[in-house]
Amino acid sequence: MIRRIANELTEHAPFTSLGAVTGIILMVIIVFGGFLPQVSRISPTVFHVLHPTHVVLSALVTTAIYKKASNGKVWAAILVGYFGSIGIATLSDSIIPYLGEMLLELPNRGIHIGFIEEWWVVNPAALIGVTIGYLRPTTKFPHSGHVLISTWASLFHIIMALGEAISWFTLLIIFLFLFLAVWVPCCTSDIVFPLLFIRRKLPLRKK
Repeated sequence: MIRRIANELTEHAPFTSLGAVTGIILMVIIVFGGFLPQVSRISPTVFHVLHPTHVVLSALVTTAIYKKASNGKVWAAILVGYFGSIGIATLSDSIIPYLGEMLLELPNRGIHIGFIEEWWVVNPAALIGVTIGYLRPTTKFPHSGHVLISTWASLFHIIMALGEAISWFTLLIIFLFLFLAVWVPCCTSDIVFPLLFIRRKLPLRKK
């Protein structure tokens, strides 16, 4: 199981790296291009679009990996896909960015728990992802999209908390938390979490 998880993490690493880098590039453009005041005003709307989208893709990949690696029943796939996506997406998009906002004492910080504050959007989004992942279990491209969307959701969560100006120190800390918010939770959700529920011995996939 450890070898299988390590193999999956290695295979998905390029997608994860690309997603994190695009978030950093976007942040640099917003800050040093002088777009921060305008982007701050629309950031709540952008976040509330990106977060449910992230949940859909996360649920899709989590469910797909679980189904491909096991002969589990439908109800098991639903539970794994739902809790894997909702839990980890909340950690990635909201909790870790909020910890960064608290550390930096940003003026408009807030935690924004999507499956509670917008339960009528986020929870159905998870179920949609579970359904697609179970019926059409594919992982690579949904995972890359998941990482990309998660990066941007985390980024706009932090932008919501910013004021009108930002220092180099603040920017560096944002970069750090952006990496943390995407790299570990997304691979945990898509790869490690579903494989924890597989009891039988799994062969490594041929490349």
